[in-house]
Amino acid sequence: MNLLQIAPVQDTLQQIQQITTAVEPQTTMNALDLAFKGGWLMIVLLVLLLLSIYVLIERTLVINKAGQEDNSFMNRIKDYILDGKIETAMTLCRNTNTPSARMVEKGISRLGRPTADVMSAIENQGNIEISKLEKGLPLLATTASGAPMIGFLGTVTGMVKAFMSMASAGANVDVNILSTGIYEALVTTVAGLIVGIIALFAYNYLTTRIKGIVNKLEMRIMEFMDILNEPVA
Repeated sequence: MNLLQIAPVQDTLQQIQQITTAVEPQTTMNALDLAFKGGWLMIVLLVLLLLSIYVLIERTLVINKAGQEDNSFMNRIKDYILDGKIETAMTLCRNTNTPSARMVEKGISRLGRPTADVMSAIENQGNIEISKLEKGLPLLATTASGAPMIGFLGTVTGMVKAFMSMASAGANVDVNILSTGIYEALVTTVAGLIVGIIALFAYNYLTTRIKGIVNKLEMRIMEFMDILNEPVA
């Protein structure tokens, strides 16, 4: 009885081993092979990914530089203005390569005019500085929303290829015939979502950093306007 029970078990184990050895070579595939399975849309997604990474790195460096400020800058500006050294204050602003320094310089250049004119000139310069910081963000926003759509387009084209292969094969439908279209459908979807997620996080990160810079600019301008409105002793 024991031998009769063991024999079917051994046969089953041998069948499982045969199936495993037959399947393993076909399922071994690295990320690069999967990328090639995605078709030509993967090239578009790769370009969008590289552009998003470039914008993230380049804008981060620019924002970091814009956020670096000399803590004594406004105190020196105050001393120069109260002492009547307007040209010296202008020179200090030109030598300080930051958005707040350029805004203060624009305000100093309007000294003697009504306060509304000074404030308007500073705000106009501030809008220019903010637009410089936001350069490249529209690309990230477009990629965040467009990359998943490109991935879904790959899903549709891949399924179309799979059904066309089924139609041409007729009764001799095989999994290998359908694999090309199915790979394209799934790989492009995954790639599109990955690129879109990276671009979305990069966009939100840079937007938050820029808001921090804007808050600093507003504080510096308020300090500058307080200096202009400070009564002379």
